[in-house]
Amino acid sequence: MSQPSLSKRPYLIRAMHEWMGDNAHTQHIVVDTSFDGVSVPREHIKDGKIILNISEAAAHNLKLTNDAVSFRARFGGVPFDVWAPIRAVVGIYARETGQGMIFSHDSEQPASPELKEEAEEARSRPHLTIVK
Repeated sequence: MSQPSLSKRPYLIRAMHEWMGDNAHTQHIVVDTSFDGVSVPREHIKDGKIILNISEAAAHNLKLTNDAVSFRARFGGVPFDVWAPIRAVVGIYARETGQGMIFSHDSEQPASPELKEEAEEARSRPHLTIVK
């Protein structure tokens, strides 16, 4: 029996964070604050979400693990230890360009047997077409 796959989300967040940093862009994440365990300054939440600057200059001791995002930052001059489970991160983008990635909440849910079967069928069908 095979083990369940690890979530792609933390790997994609780390890759996008590195790519944005290499391009001298300011990395921001969007966190859904309705998830249990999210620890952010409540006064900065808007419509159930918060945008956090996770650039090297703003996020001290940044950790992007497979389980969570954590760092220390200042909000209105007051230091705060931020912690968010990785599944609460719904997007990462560069402030300067808006380029990034958005994640859906259901992307981490296991697929039903019917969906798995359809996906296998789709993979087995040829998907190249002849263009004249």
